Amino acid sequence: MTPGLIVVGHGVDLTEVARIDRMLQEHGDRFREKVFTETERAYAEAGGRRRGERYAARFAAKEAAFKALGTGWRSGIAWTDAEVVHGADGAPMLRVHGAFARIALERGVTRWLLSITHTDTLAMASVLAGREPALGG
Repeated sequence: MTPGLIVVGHGVDLTEVARIDRMLQEHGDRFREKVFTETERAYAEAGGRRRGERYAARFAAKEAAFKALGTGWRSGIAWTDAEVVHGADGAPMLRVHGAFARIALERGVTRWLLSITHTDTLAMASVLAGREPALGG
């Protein structure tokens, strides 16, 4: 854990890859564009046979993030308000936008820690919502 980080919330999600593959097949671009950002779609589509796993991992990360903040999709939050990107070292990171970012700031969340993993059948994500402690305590 990051030294001095105060955990505000934690969310975990487990998603079946087959469920996401089915949504991709049945709803195509409509599903992709509603749920995933352009950056996420480009990453997943470059995954070849692991495409479904990549989409499922990002879906799980979004679900976990909404759970960590305790919001679900209320208050005008969109699926694309939570975005999985990669840091310079390749590690996944959560970037927040729109209503979700506004609510996070209102609740004092300034840092997100994300861990994702996937196999050919399951994708899992864990998200910690946190904030830095005030100086001097």
